[in-house]
Order: sequence, then structure tokens, then C-alpha cells
Amino acid sequence: MPIQPHEERRVAESFGADAERYDRTRPSYPPAVIERIAAVLPGPEVLDVGIGTGIAARQFRDAGCTVLGVEPDRRMAAVAERHGFTVETATFEDWDDRGRTFDAVIAGQTWHWVDPVAGAAKAARVLRPGGALALFWNVAHPTPEQAEAFLDVYRRAAPDHPIPVAATPPGSEQLFADRVAPGIRQAGGFTEPEVWTVGWEQEYTRDEWLAMVPTQGGHSLLPPDQLAAVLTGIGEIIDAGGGRITVPYTCVTVYAGRYSTSGRPGPP
Repeated sequence: MPIQPHEERRVAESFGADAERYDRTRPSYPPAVIERIAAVLPGPEVLDVGIGTGIAARQFRDAGCTVLGVEPDRRMAAVAERHGFTVETATFEDWDDRGRTFDAVIAGQTWHWVDPVAGAAKAARVLRPGGALALFWNVAHPTPEQAEAFLDVYRRAAPDHPIPVAATPPGSEQLFADRVAPGIRQAGGFTEPEVWTVGWEQEYTRDEWLAMVPTQGGHSLLPPDQLAAVLTGIGEIIDAGGGRITVPYTCVTVYAGRYSTSGRPGPP
């Protein structure tokens, strides 16, 4: 059986190599996503699994929530703490909940690093009746021509790199839902997972895009010469297109409500 993302701990815990860059360059999530999740919560207390540097947490705080973070990488957690969050350092599977419960368990760009069954079972345990499990990802979709050009750079510069940036075709966001929904069903205690999608786009200058590339999964583990070659190749592609790149994104959310003690679902 192929290794699963949550088993790739070296990659999962590599993002803190330059946590400040991650915080500065990674995009936030569409306001409509945050608003829709916050609107169905029975209360304001949110547990952010893989809080990272607090990008999603800041959006939920702005929506009126109080957020506690769980984060395995102390370097990432330190940045979130500077943004005013309390963060407990652990993987979610090993985190000690100490009997605490929450109105929501959220995970932005991180749940694929969590065991899908054990994670969902733990979420069910720490959620109050009527609470929400909301897992969401921004997925970039370059044009087919851009994707092929980017992939060619990786083939030449870093042929062993498994996660080329911005080479995900439209529709690939469904892969996230397909990966996590069975774990939610198997864990039990939740309504049938729903999948919400919101499309959006962002324009980047060459330098803005190249600043973000090293924060993508596994890039910090590349030998310096390979990373430099990747950045040079991608920069040449963007230069050939006028020095800017507009990237369409889909934000995909997998939502499931925690059943109440009566066995009925909480808010829709």
C-alpha cells in the first residue's frame, strides 16, 4: 500500500523551516468560507488543528471566535503565539485534550497530515453536541499550459520531488474530500460529510510567487541547488508571461456536524 500523507512526518513537519516566510506569503481563505462555518457553530470556541502560523485562526478570531491551536512544529507555533494565540505543541493524534470540549474543530491546509480515522474519532470526542468539524484547503489550478511548464521544471531540476507546486488540474480538490470523508464516516458520531467549494483567484508578481514556492510541501527538504534551479525555472516561465501570474484557486471544505447526545444532528 502506498505511504499515506499523514505518515510522511518529515514532510509534514518541514514547513517551519522558514515559518516567517510561510506566514507572510501563504494565502488566507475566502471570507465566504469562514462566514459559512462560523454561522453554523453553537458557540465561539474553536480548536484549530495544525494552526501553523495562525492564518486561518486570525480569520476565525476576526469572525468572533476564540481559538486554541494544536501544532506539532514549535517553530510554526511560535509565530502563531506572536499573533496572540495559545498553542499546544503536539500532533493531534497525541494531543492531550484534558477533557476539554469545543464548538468547532477546524483544519486549514492540514488535515491530510492527520490520520483520517483516528483524527476524526478524536474530533468527535472533543466536539460538543451540535459542533462542527470543518476541514478546508486552498487548491491552486494553473492553466494546462502553465501546469505542464511547471512540471517540466520539476522533471529537470528536482525529479524526485513528489509535490510540484501549482500543478493541480481543476477537479483535483475532490481528492481531499475523497481522502478524509471515509475516515469521518468510519469514526462515527457525525452527520454525512458535505463538500463545499468556493472559487477565487489571486494575481502574483514574479517575486511574490517565487517567495511562496519554498513554503510548499517538501520544498524545504530539497538540496539548495535543486531548489535554486526550480525557482529559476519557474521565474523564467513567469517572466515569459509578462512578469505576473494569475492563479485560480478552489477552496474546498469538508463539513460534518457532531450528533447531539439524543442521536440527532446539530445545526445544518
